[in-house]
Parts: sequence; structure tokens; C-alpha cells
Amino acid sequence: MTMRTIRKFIKKLVADERGLETVEYAIIAGLITVAAIATITAVGVLVHQKFQSLETAMGGGSTP
Repeated sequence: MTMRTIRKFIKKLVADERGLETVEYAIIAGLITVAAIATITAVGVLVHQKFQSLETAMGGGSTP
């Protein structure tokens, strides 16, 4: 390959924007997934704490 061919290839590669939308959507989907996992985890901890306090308030009886 000559230097001119390499330059043309690099210019063409930099100018090519195909597939960028897909990458952007994948990043957005990833961020939404991370936010959902964080929210569900936080809610799960709160629900667990509420059940623990309810169990304590009811006398902490064991189940058979």
C-alpha cells in the first residue's frame, strides 16, 4: 500500500458515519439498564427493611 492509499482509506474511515446511531442507542439502552438496576436494588433494600421492622414489631415470631 502506498501512503496515498492509506490516507484515502483513513479519510474514508473517518467520514463514514454508518452504524453510529446503533452505537448511540446501545449506550442509551445500557444507561437505562444501569439506572433500572440501581433503582430496583434501592427499592428492594427499602422493602426488606420495612419487612424487618414489621417482623420486629410483631414480636419476631418464627414460622414452623
